Amino acid sequence: MKPPATAPGPRYSASLELLRLSEALWNATRLFLTRWELSPSQFNVLNLLDDRPAGCTQIELSRQLITHRSNVTGLLDRLAARGLIERRVVAGDRRVFNIVLTTSGKELMKRIQPEYYRALEQIWGSAGTNDARQFVSSFSRVVENAHRIAKEASQKTKKQGAAYARDD
Repeated sequence: MKPPATAPGPRYSASLELLRLSEALWNATRLFLTRWELSPSQFNVLNLLDDRPAGCTQIELSRQLITHRSNVTGLLDRLAARGLIERRVVAGDRRVFNIVLTTSGKELMKRIQPEYYRALEQIWGSAGTNDARQFVSSFSRVVENAHRIAKEASQKTKKQGAAYARDD
């Protein structure tokens, strides 16, 4: 087992750069989408649904978006008010809705996506497709590790909370 790090190393610098990259991409996407009056989160919902012609449930969407179901409800409410998505009751369970793009939502995505893809190509600049594939591979491993560590931390916090409650 390796001894704990006592000073930041290259992985710390890489983590900071990833956070800066995330913020920069979010901001560029936010500004790009203003002409369609969409937030990046709303665009992500539409983009996920565009890949699923049969739609998906709100729970499936929240898992894909990595956000709480209650946040997804507000996003869906705003998109439904604009006529871009619709909720359909799932047969056999009136509590569950299948979320699908409307015709207007599909048309909007057809207008946005080509421009968005071009903008992303410009953002990547001279980095090649092999670089992009390598980034995806590396980032996927880092994401898996981050999820595992967050889960472990959450479980420790719950155990500590239970221990404190027993002390009362």
